[in-house]
Amino acid sequence: MEFEEKTLSSEYVYKGRVIDVKRDEILVPNGHKSDREVVEHSGGVVIVAVKDGKLMLVKQYRYPLKSISVELPAGKLERGEDPDLAAKRELEEETGYIANDWLSLGYIFTTPGFCDEKLHLYLARDLHYKKMNPDEDEIIECYEYPIQDVYSMINNNIINDSKTICALFRARNYIDD
Repeated sequence: MEFEEKTLSSEYVYKGRVIDVKRDEILVPNGHKSDREVVEHSGGVVIVAVKDGKLMLVKQYRYPLKSISVELPAGKLERGEDPDLAAKRELEEETGYIANDWLSLGYIFTTPGFCDEKLHLYLARDLHYKKMNPDEDEIIECYEYPIQDVYSMINNNIINDSKTICALFRARNYIDD
């Protein structure tokens, strides 16, 4: 079966600081025309940081949700930025730690039905504290939690952030005690 959809036309309807939105007219393999709205995003990084059997989590207010979210350290890629370097930058900014041992855990697409955001997942170990340095518009707190407590927080709907859950799933063979 043919799945690929052909783009007939494309126009940007919004260009912003974090995302761009375009509307494409497409041809579906069955011959019908349709529209697709696509959110373009530069992508990001997510870090499973492990120190002495504990995971680093951050708490921050997420404006679109109008609530506090508990998540793994993460951040947006600048256009063209190397994900490996971004992961190191974000870990230090959000937790104050630098890591001597890094492992790529692959990547995920957050919402492929309408967005091209690609998040690169990493495991960071052998952590050493340097200095926390969050962005000026970022109010964030870092906490260390035992791994099993983090899994309980997921099961009890305290952690609902999809990138955190996906990254922990990918890291499970490297961090379970």
